[in-house]
Order: sequence, then structure tokens, then C-alpha cells
Amino acid sequence: MATLLDNEIAHPIQWGDTPWSFWHLLDDDSYTESDWDEAINKSLHCLIGLPVLKRDLLPLKVMSLIQTEKQFGLGHWELSRKKKLYYKFVRPILPESLRPFFRTLFLSKQREKFILEWPIENRYVKFQFEILKNLLLIKGLKTAKFIHFWPNGHRFAFILTHDVETKKGQQFVRELISIEEQYGFRSSFNFVPEGYQVDSKLLVELKNRGFEVGVHGLKHDGKLYASKNIFNKRTIKINQYLKNWNAIGFRSPLTHRNPEWMQSLDIEYDLSFFDTDPYEMIPGGTLSIWPFQMGHFIELPYTLPQDHTLLITIRENSPCLWLKKVEFIEKYFGMVLLNAHPDYLINSNHLAVYEKFLQEMAKRRNYWHTLPRDVARWWRERNSIKIGKDEEKRFKLNDRKYDPSIWEIYNLGLKLDFIEGEKV
Repeated sequence: MATLLDNEIAHPIQWGDTPWSFWHLLDDDSYTESDWDEAINKSLHCLIGLPVLKRDLLPLKVMSLIQTEKQFGLGHWELSRKKKLYYKFVRPILPESLRPFFRTLFLSKQREKFILEWPIENRYVKFQFEILKNLLLIKGLKTAKFIHFWPNGHRFAFILTHDVETKKGQQFVRELISIEEQYGFRSSFNFVPEGYQVDSKLLVELKNRGFEVGVHGLKHDGKLYASKNIFNKRTIKINQYLKNWNAIGFRSPLTHRNPEWMQSLDIEYDLSFFDTDPYEMIPGGTLSIWPFQMGHFIELPYTLPQDHTLLITIRENSPCLWLKKVEFIEKYFGMVLLNAHPDYLINSNHLAVYEKFLQEMAKRRNYWHTLPRDVARWWRERNSIKIGKDEEKRFKLNDRKYDPSIWEIYNLGLKLDFIEGEKV
């Protein structure tokens, strides 16, 4: 299949996964672009209420506009005047202890105007499965085989990430990783290069203990995307820190983001987007619970509410909401990705909720727990696998790291929410 291009963005690169790369059906040549177009058109009812339906689009552009958030308009990634003034004048003089309060006050009102569902937004997820259902109906088929979403037949992926915003948070990292190690987990830590003195020995220790290190902007001041000129100047330094730390992952501070500007980052994957979130300074969402192509890098959207949202903004005192979202993601073979902050987990009550979540996840055995870099590389690897139906029984990975597993979908044409996988 041809690469999906978003003509509204100047760069001739891939924005979002195509439906055929997402499903990666065996014998893909049996399905024409016209077949996929028809299947998409018949599935658009799943997206009722989303801005993307208000535009006259070619079917294959729908996924691109959803995954890149362009359905919300070209000004979506620009902060309002009020928010710009906040970062320029108010935040710099606020004591760190008061910032969560002002954040909660500022962002809680956004929820009332938020057009996506939260914490579970299922329209795009059901849209993907409806596309395949309709594709099979168009071809008169009841089953289809595909390269499974996750290696070795795992039901879903589970990734832990952390943004280290302050020196105080950095000092808590060793205690946090010791807790995660008790339950058999490893995570990635994204550090702010010029927000505090980054402990180079800690970076080495994290890697030696099986954790990952990434870059969290340049300064945690909310000004990275203030202008294209500022972004370009800071990107030069960010890329140097990526190189010095031997890091391949990035998350923007405060999840400010712009997919086009971010193409100048020397990264393999990004963590700055999310499936749905009304509590960020730039609310919105990609609606995707899976990784996808975002220009030259792989986007890994976080799919669980951030810890400060759960524990401070809406004042939950248990991981129940996280676990409920895990069940939804598991059902659709998605990616559970949590972003938590050592700066907030220092609080013993917050840490207790996080540890309870780890305890509950450790009881499960049906997921692929790994680091963001592995998920990004797997997704790119999965997209590159070429296999015809006649080669299925002879398929070997050779020197590849993962067993992609060939799975079969039964009777997808009969029921949207019924999906079972069986390894061939």
C-alpha cells in the first residue's frame, strides 16, 4: 500500500498509521485501496460528535487528522493569551507548593467544555474495529489473520514512564525504582536538562538496573513552544542532550506539543500526546490507545490519567480508575502507558496509590511489560514485516528480536465488540 500523506501538512512524511498498516492483515494484496475506502466510509458512524466529521475528507485522511489532533484545527497547539501570560508572569513567581493548586483551579473548568469522553474515549477504538468488520463483509469473509499487535501473543502492552520535574523529584528516583523492582517492573525517567543539576551517576545507575532515560524538554517553564524561533534554538540543545545521554525518547514539559515542529527532534519516539485528557494546558487527544507513526518518529500516547490528575485534581485515593481503563485497553489489544512524577509520589498517600496499582498489575500475566524504546521499535518492526498468506507456515523471525505471532479473528463481521485471538 502507498504511504498515507497528509497534504495539509507541508512535509511529505507519514502522519498516522493507515488502516492496513494498523491491522497488518496477511494476504494484504487481496484488499484494494477502494476496499479500504468503502470500509472506512461505512464505519464513520462510530465517530459521530467528533470535529473530523464536519470536514469533507478523503476516507484515508480521517485517521491522520484524528491521530495528529489536526481535527481540532490548526491553532490547536497554540496556548491561549491567558495561558501565555500565566507562564510568562505568574508561574515563575509561584512557589512550587502552590502550583498544583493553581493548576487544578485553572484546568478543572476545561472539563465542562471538553468534547471528548474521559477517562475512556471509545469512538476511534470502535472505528478501527468497525473498519475491519466492514472490510470482511465487503470481501464476503468471516475470518482474517493478522500480525498480532504485540510480540509473543501478549494481550496488551504495559509501560511505565516518569517525568522528573525538580531536584526534589530527582532525589526520590532511587526509592521509586526500588519499589518498582520489587514487583518486577522497569520504567523510563525523563529528566529536565537545564531545570536542575542532573545527576549523571543516577543516569548511569538507571541504565545499569534496566531502566531507560529520556529528555523532558530543556527547561520546565512552559516556554518551549512560545514561538518557532524559541523552539528551534532550544531544539539544538535538546538534541545535544539526547546525544550525550544516549537517549532516543522525549516528552515535552506540560505536554505542550506541535507535531510539525517536533520533527526537528533527533528521537525515535515521543511521549507528549495522549488518547484523551481535559486536564492539560492543551486539552485534546489522539483518541488512539495504540502507538502510531508521527512523522519520522513513533508516538506513544499516554493512555491512563496522569498521577497529578488522578490524585490531586480529582482527588482519587485508589487506583480503581486506572484499573478500569486497563480493562478497556486490554479488551482492544491496546497499550497501557502511565506517566507518573517522582515529584508527586514523594507524598506518602500518593505513593500508596501508585504502589497498589503496581501490586494489582503484578497479579496479571497477559501483557508485555517493557520500556518505551522497545514498544516504539516493535511498532516500527511490525510495520516492516512482509508476509504473504502462502508463506504463513514457513514464517520465521531469523535474527529479529520478537516473535510477532500470527493471530486469527473469528466472526468479526457478526459483532463489533466480539474479538478473540488464537495463535496459528
